[in-house]
Amino acid sequence: MITVTEALDRLFALATPLAPETVPLAQAAGRVLAREATARRDQPPFPASAMDGYAVADAAAGDSLTVIGESAAGHGFAGSVGPGQAVRIFTGAPVPEGATRVVIQEDTTRDGDRITLQANLDAPTHIRPAGSDFRAGAAIPAPRRLSPSDIALLASMNIAEVAVTRQPRVALISTGDELVMPGEDPGPDQIIVSNTFGLAALLQDLGALPRMLPIARDNREALRSVFGLVDDADLVITIGGASVGDHDLVAPVLAELGMEQAFHKVAMRPGKPLMSGRFGKATMIGLPGNPVSAMVCGHVFVAPVIRALLGLGAAPAPRRTAPLAEPLAANGPREHYMRATLGPDGITAQGRQDSSLLSILGQSDALLVRPVRDPARAAGEMVEYLPFG
Repeated sequence: MITVTEALDRLFALATPLAPETVPLAQAAGRVLAREATARRDQPPFPASAMDGYAVADAAAGDSLTVIGESAAGHGFAGSVGPGQAVRIFTGAPVPEGATRVVIQEDTTRDGDRITLQANLDAPTHIRPAGSDFRAGAAIPAPRRLSPSDIALLASMNIAEVAVTRQPRVALISTGDELVMPGEDPGPDQIIVSNTFGLAALLQDLGALPRMLPIARDNREALRSVFGLVDDADLVITIGGASVGDHDLVAPVLAELGMEQAFHKVAMRPGKPLMSGRFGKATMIGLPGNPVSAMVCGHVFVAPVIRALLGLGAAPAPRRTAPLAEPLAANGPREHYMRATLGPDGITAQGRQDSSLLSILGQSDALLVRPVRDPARAAGEMVEYLPFG
């Protein structure tokens, strides 16, 4: 068996970042920016009013000024403002030449085309200088996952399309005679397939394009048939059949089909019977069949591989720290990822950790990480965890 760190290193060696593609800005949210994007204009492109009021050359309490025009958003005032003059102006409108400040309308009284400035004038100029947000050539660095705020910024930079990393295509294959799809009537010895759906949801959240292939039955012919449907996948994930029992045929069939194995078995729980390799042009990860084991391995291994394929770097899933709300007994010889909940007093490991209990996973919001042979821990001690989401 190899360690989790060694397994990740070998996976990263297989996960080459994918090529970029250009997409319209409206389709770029959530995608990974592949190349630096630079602004094509200043923002604002002109000195702009930050308030509704009057643009003036100078102002003092009690001044009486003549209103000579109006400046609105999209319709600026073409002339200039001189002493004793004012231009009615609205938020976002260009500040006319000669104006040094905007007097907010609450600090004025108006009678026809005359305004009088009140006492205790607001101190700020209420003018946003040209380029005060960003200048032409300002850059958004890559790589980064584009948030809604990034999309708004790119639009204001006058960028209509961006280069993003192609989304990884992932083939998901569940194996086992005991499995049927949700909504079907299982036989007396069958169960509903769940791992594929959970992993597909995780992959979608990560920015990948999952494709669920038919369930592969526990015989060589069925496995060969389903593996023949992999097509152009960048990553192939099998669930189940990765151990060494008489019905665990994934590894030998893949070997017959030319897979170059990178590793098999990892010193962790849950998730020991994990394997990986190169299958054609695709990276291959074989996950254990226990529902919780598959999902835990999804967070620990699949998520970092997807981020690596997207060009976001080869790094383990980021960990956080929290105090233990309750004590923990000593850990054994494998790194343990315990389902846990976060609360005001810290993090609490779930009482039941059996790898078949999806209900416990559903009640959890983190994986508490126990190092190999970690000693007993008292309440209040700091521990590491992987958050869900």
